[in-house]
Amino acid sequence: MRRLSFVVLTVLAPAAVLVLALPSPVAANPQLRRFSIDARQFEYAPGRLEVNVGDRVALTLTASDVVHGFYLDGYGIEHRIEPGQSVTIEFVADQAGKFRYRCSVSCGPLHPFMIGELVVGPNLPFWQASGFVLIALIGALIHLYLSSSREASSGKTQESS
Repeated sequence: MRRLSFVVLTVLAPAAVLVLALPSPVAANPQLRRFSIDARQFEYAPGRLEVNVGDRVALTLTASDVVHGFYLDGYGIEHRIEPGQSVTIEFVADQAGKFRYRCSVSCGPLHPFMIGELVVGPNLPFWQASGFVLIALIGALIHLYLSSSREASSGKTQESS
């Protein structure tokens, strides 16, 4: 049993270290990603943008009808968009995850629902944590199994005495 415990430990421990030591999420080749976003009551078109971590993002914003605003959560970017004019915003997508962009100028009764989503992927820290939890769970189950096997075998030897 001890030998099996040692083998399990020598396999699970390096696996856990490997999962935790994976590199941070950085795109192999960061690119310049250009998007045109049209703000109109009460939506952004497109409503979802997808980029990779490390990409330089250029957003060209226009308003079709009334004055709108653009605020990007997590990045602190905010601009006012006048009808008939365009505003270009550039930034580096250096944070993985999902970030809402929303209208920051009251534009009518459905203003609170004027939102979009910037997805910056891959979200490697989530998968690292999931892998580590899975490895820890496997190790705990093996430990419980080995402990119950030892107790059962020690109980049989006491009965035979």
